[in-house]
Amino acid sequence: MFAIFQSIIRYFRTAIPFRLIPAAITTAFLFVLLLLPRPEGLTEDGWGLVAIFMTTILAIILKVMPIGVMALMAIVLVAVSQVTSDSSHGAISDALASLSNPLIWLIVVAILISRGLKKTGLGSRIGLIFIAMLGRRTIGIGYGLAVCELVLAPFTPSNTARGGGIVHPVMKSIASAFDSDPEKGTQGKIGTYLALVNMHSNPITSAMFITATAPNPLVVDYISQATGGSLHLTWTAWALAMFVPGIVCLLLMPLALSVLSPPELKRTPEAVEFAQSELNRMGPLKGGEWVMIGVFAMLLFLWANVPAMILGLAYRIDPTVTAFIGLFALVITGTISWDDVLSEKSAWDTLIWFGALVMMAEQLNKVGVIGWFSDLLRDSIVNSGMGWQAAGTLLVLVFVFSHYFFASTTAHISAMMLAFLTVGVQLVPVDYHGLFILMMASGSAIMMTLTHYATGTSPIIFGSGYVTLGRWWGVGFAMCVGELLIFAILGGLWWKVLGYW
Repeated sequence: MFAIFQSIIRYFRTAIPFRLIPAAITTAFLFVLLLLPRPEGLTEDGWGLVAIFMTTILAIILKVMPIGVMALMAIVLVAVSQVTSDSSHGAISDALASLSNPLIWLIVVAILISRGLKKTGLGSRIGLIFIAMLGRRTIGIGYGLAVCELVLAPFTPSNTARGGGIVHPVMKSIASAFDSDPEKGTQGKIGTYLALVNMHSNPITSAMFITATAPNPLVVDYISQATGGSLHLTWTAWALAMFVPGIVCLLLMPLALSVLSPPELKRTPEAVEFAQSELNRMGPLKGGEWVMIGVFAMLLFLWANVPAMILGLAYRIDPTVTAFIGLFALVITGTISWDDVLSEKSAWDTLIWFGALVMMAEQLNKVGVIGWFSDLLRDSIVNSGMGWQAAGTLLVLVFVFSHYFFASTTAHISAMMLAFLTVGVQLVPVDYHGLFILMMASGSAIMMTLTHYATGTSPIIFGSGYVTLGRWWGVGFAMCVGELLIFAILGGLWWKVLGYW
């Protein structure tokens, strides 16, 4: 019997996939939260869900196990604890509900489509063209990616489709051309830097145009409601207001990232000649590359809502539907095979872990945790007697940094923004409403920088493996603070010139 026990112990020591000390810390954290007195105004189920969510985030930060396993843990805990439903069947239905979320499938399909760029060689060709044009310095390539984001932003209402489906495959191809590959342990050569540029271009351009990300029209509607219709931002007004701070952020971002996450290869003087010789070796475009170009043109055409602009809203096609059309076109033309689809592990891994985080964020809203938090903040500000400057600043900061609790900008804006705007216009003098409101509007996009689940673009880029979790969160926080300061100071002055306050 003792020999059997020893054998079992030896097995678990070698087979258990988690890190023991981080696992112990995470488990203790969960029990401490559950034993703490439940905050007034929260239901028992609501507090239980908060404990599960916070524990999952801590487990991901401490790298207890792979992120997909942590997501599976969250699904199991929600289902077993029944914090979202009175029955086990209802709880598991809630836990799995987000796996049908169109945004999540847009992310998955975008990853699958990007495989075609690698298989056909078109991605390498695009990367080599970028290198030939801008490749003498790594930072020049970074600016090329940022410009690509800026050009696409006004016409691509899905920031996920833009940053994850269009720009990210190009970024990966450029990194591969320099043999910067996470699977080889060489991601630091250039790939990590370019992946961060890819990511941090996305929130900035999303802030610059109403049509650059799906939640922006909702922000415009909430602003109109909160101000009683006195401030309604048109497409032109929004673009003009955000242009100066947005362009400055976009100009400074590649430089800032070169300090926060410097690439190992900074100067690549031989890269231009190498790229040109490789392009000559590749010769003219092949059949598969032409198919990829055609599919990407179709995707951009539909993601930009061109049919709806010409024929009316009845012809608007959902971005996820568009992505599936593109994937189907690649499969039936033989550009990628069904085995390629099945073997794309990063897509299916993302489906699980991002789906679990979206599920918990949605359930936090449904069980009243987000509403409770918003009401608590409003009452605390009113009762504190703080000045309007401090109150307005606090509202913006809490709104932005509460995005750590959300896996969707749309969900976050839907749950909290109208309440925060309403409180703000009550506390901030009328003459300064424009300043406060435009900071809230810009913050609703800037908050995408914070985490690897902050917006649909994040899990696509994070899932490619170029950036570690710690670096992602650290750089994300620093960039968020820096961009908020630029919008507050430079943007504030610009908005003064425009007459918003």
